[in-house]
Amino acid sequence: MADLLNKYLTDFSSEQDPVLGWLQKQTNLRTNHARMLCGPVEGKLMEFISRMVAPMAILELGAFTGYSAICLARGLREGGVLDSLELNDELEDLILEAHQRAGLQDKIKLHIGDAKQTIEELRAQGKMYDLVFIDANKREYPAYYNLVFDLVRPGGYILADNVLWDGKVIGEDIPKDAQTQGIYNFNKMVKEDPRVENVIIPLRDGLNLIRKL
Repeated sequence: MADLLNKYLTDFSSEQDPVLGWLQKQTNLRTNHARMLCGPVEGKLMEFISRMVAPMAILELGAFTGYSAICLARGLREGGVLDSLELNDELEDLILEAHQRAGLQDKIKLHIGDAKQTIEELRAQGKMYDLVFIDANKREYPAYYNLVFDLVRPGGYILADNVLWDGKVIGEDIPKDAQTQGIYNFNKMVKEDPRVENVIIPLRDGLNLIRKL
């Protein structure tokens, strides 16, 4: 049923443009974790969210091959910038080529290195963001949330991917592995945080859309 639903959503949503189609193909050819790609339906939703927010500044934790950054950067206002953080330096060439093919090389700044350290460097620069996208190490989601919260402007948004984690976080017997616990604790933290309001969107592996009050 899930596969049929995903096919239906893809078939009846706007088609992926050639740049993202190229990047999806290259991700399959050049990486071993192509399923981590957000894909055309989730990517289009992220683009729509970004266009509705019309941010001047976006922070992305976890670039992978650059697909989500392209989708989000398309909603930036004139002069806006997206800071994209990625740990794996082996992906740098593919990411930068994708940004260039999308014509967004001047709007996306790629930072290779540990996300926590880079966030502190951005904080020291006085950076503030209208939209933050979290899609990095799942066990670190609660830590990422705490690190970026003060960098989000009031009324700004945090968008977190994979918050349903293949259904592992649903039910009473939650697995004890660090990734599942990280996602579960993150969702619980957000739900109990009086500084925000949120809604979980059950698209693909789940998106938690969080608005800072």
